[in-house]
Amino acid sequence: MNSELLEKLKYPIGKFEWNTTYSPADLKQALLKIKNLHVQLEELVKPLPPAVLSRRYRPEGWTIAQVVHHLADSHMHSYLRFKHALLEENPTIKNYEEVKWASLPDASSLEIDYSLHLLKALHQRWVLFLENLSPEDFKRSYIHSERNKSYPLDTTLMIYAWHGEHHVQHIKNAIKQGY
Repeated sequence: MNSELLEKLKYPIGKFEWNTTYSPADLKQALLKIKNLHVQLEELVKPLPPAVLSRRYRPEGWTIAQVVHHLADSHMHSYLRFKHALLEENPTIKNYEEVKWASLPDASSLEIDYSLHLLKALHQRWVLFLENLSPEDFKRSYIHSERNKSYPLDTTLMIYAWHGEHHVQHIKNAIKQGY
């Protein structure tokens, strides 16, 4: 497989583009994407049989089921990072090795209902939390230990709105033509 095709399979909606300023409308749109992700996912994956859930979105990539589990793991981490950033002064957050997490039994199972339920509840809490942040709160940040970079919460919200769309497209691609 050529590198251009592999890059398109890895980033079907393109890579996240980091900006330094976001309007209230941008943040509201991102919040809506977070709010609606679990509905979008359920509609997409609930009717899928195990044979389709085991399809990969690219060669050597995760299965559809692993992508669902990854979203639950990743978004749990992000929710907690938001809370730390709000309650502490520029904390250094703990990294997690997502590839290793995806290989654990709870994240490699074809049973996805528990991760869908988790995402629904998590996003309900996360949205309630986000809706009550002030513009100043969105300027608070955390330090990502592995990347040695500061992540303002407004940028982080945009990243996770993109993250959901990114993986929904992976799932759609795997449904159409899995590997």
